[in-house]
Order: sequence, then structure tokens, then C-alpha cells
Amino acid sequence: MTLRNTLNLTYAIIQAPMAGATTPELVATVSNFGGLGSLGAGMTAPDVLNSQINTIKALTDRPFMVNLMVLSEHEASIFDADIPNWLTDYYQKHNIEVALPERPAQSFADQLQVLYNNPVPVASFTFGIISTEQVQRLQSVGTCVIGTANHPKEAKQWVDIGADAVCVQGVEAGGHRGGWLPQSETDPLGLLTLISQTRALTDIPLIAAGGIMTAQDIKAVQTAGAELAQMGTAFLTTDKCGINDTYKQALLDASQGKRSTETRLTRLFSGKLARGLLNDYLREFAQFESSTDLPPYPQLNAMTKFARAHATKRLDAEHQSLWAGQGVALVKDEDTIALLERLVKELSLPIE
Repeated sequence: MTLRNTLNLTYAIIQAPMAGATTPELVATVSNFGGLGSLGAGMTAPDVLNSQINTIKALTDRPFMVNLMVLSEHEASIFDADIPNWLTDYYQKHNIEVALPERPAQSFADQLQVLYNNPVPVASFTFGIISTEQVQRLQSVGTCVIGTANHPKEAKQWVDIGADAVCVQGVEAGGHRGGWLPQSETDPLGLLTLISQTRALTDIPLIAAGGIMTAQDIKAVQTAGAELAQMGTAFLTTDKCGINDTYKQALLDASQGKRSTETRLTRLFSGKLARGLLNDYLREFAQFESSTDLPPYPQLNAMTKFARAHATKRLDAEHQSLWAGQGVALVKDEDTIALLERLVKELSLPIE
């Protein structure tokens, strides 16, 4: 049985689980259409996550996915690095108040417990790998388990613990890199290479992510050996997406030739490599990109939150994290349904 049949999908389209950008309404819209809507919940408090799952269940009876970021309790609870001097100087210069939270991230264990207590059709994981026991417990409550990999060795580890599928994320992808092994960072692979190398290791169902913007892209990754296509950037400028208007306009400006479409992989916002549009923040602090004392994720993410919030409040795109993939030139200002219908029409499939 194919993964598409297992998930009861009409179309081979997954809306990527982008933390901070996805809404229950976006998820339900994609799922009701016949794709797989996904909630990026890695930064969501457990009680809010539970509420959002209930909202999605009220809006659709179709399968949907919840994505969590795998962090150890130590990583999620401890600040053991100082705010970098360059960031402190920035806060002082702009009179931005900083009050670090008690912990840099939500408890992954508490988030995972929500999925045990309030089961969802699909759960995916990024930034690390869970245990065989956790995979089996999710499967025992009817949840399909999907891992994220930037390197074939990561994909193989997900296979070995019994995951149902692996999302292979190429270097083209916007937002955070999902891998955790050193190889995914030292030798970042393009999507088609990643698919072919992973397919040579395993026959587990693959989901392709990274730079997929068109029906032609979907066909290309399927030809390469992936079954489903996961699209993120394409959904960012649609009506059901939850990003702020300044961020959305910056993406549209890039697509309309009003600003550069150049993207960068950077650690400067969160401490973990992520791809976004080049802006003044990345230019100003580029010299600290490879600094050995750059705090790790999620600590730096918690430290830069105030800069990003200040920029958002001031409608300033130049100091926000404008996460976007290398296909950003193709985004459109359109309804979520219009994007889906356009893709299906280009795939020469009947809209059901």
C-alpha cells in the first residue's frame, strides 16, 4: 500500500509544518481539499497545542499532521550561554527591553504527551530523533510517524526505529534544517541528490521537501523516487497562513522584482541553520555567523525574540527572520484554495 493510500490523501501534496506560520485554518483547508495539512507546533505550549488539535478536528475529518521539534530536557530548559555582545549592543542602541524566559523552549516530553492523550493521524519530527518505544507508542494510538532527514544516514536511523516514512529535506528548503548529524551540516545535499542517495539505502516511503513550488517540481521529485511533495514557501503568501503582513509583503516583493530573491542559510536568528531572505540583520551581523561563541538553538532563538518582535511591531522586514526557500521568486498573493487548485490543474488531475 502506498503512503498516499495509507494517509487517505487525494493528492500527493503536503503543506509543510512551519512553526509560527501555520494555523488550524490553513491545516484544515489543505486537508479538506485532499492534501495533508500540517501544524508546526515545535514552539507551542502543550495546552495551546491540545486546543489547536481540537480546533483542527472540528474543522476537518480528514487526516492532518502535527510536527514537533525534538529537544532534550536539558536543551529546552537551560540557559548556559550569554547573550552575544553584538546582540546586547543592538538592544541598547534601539532601547529594546530584554527579559529572558525561565527556559528557552517548550518541553518536548510534555508536547509529545499531548499526542499520546489526544492522538492525531500523523506526527512528524525534526531537529532530532525519537526512540523506538516512542514510535511504537504513537503507532499504537493510530498515529503515522514521519521523521525528517537532511542526510541519508539520518533517514536510515528513522528506518531502523520503525518510522512509517521519512521526509527528506534538501538544502533548498526555507526555514530550519531538520537534521541533527554532523554530515547534514558539513555536506548539505540538494533535494534530488538526497532522494536518490536515500532511495539507494532504503525503500521506506519518502516525502520530498525543499524548493518545490510547481506541479513540474512535484513530478520531478516523484520521478526521482519520492512519493509525496511537501511545500512550505508556496503557502506562506496565501490567505490562511499566519505570518505577519510585513513578512508576507517582503516575500511578494521578492517575487515581483522589488527586492532581491537571494536567500541565506544562517544561524544568526536561532543558533540553528535556517534559510531566509537576505536582509539588513543578516548583513549587519554576518561577521558573527561562524563565531564559536554563538549560543546554540534554542538559546539564541529565545535571545533574539525581542529583536524580531520589535521589528514586527515597527513593520520592519529588515530585522525579522524572513524564512523562505530558494523557490521564493515563484510565490503568489492568492487564496490557499487557489494555490491547491492551480497545482492540481497543472498536474492534469481532476479536482475532487
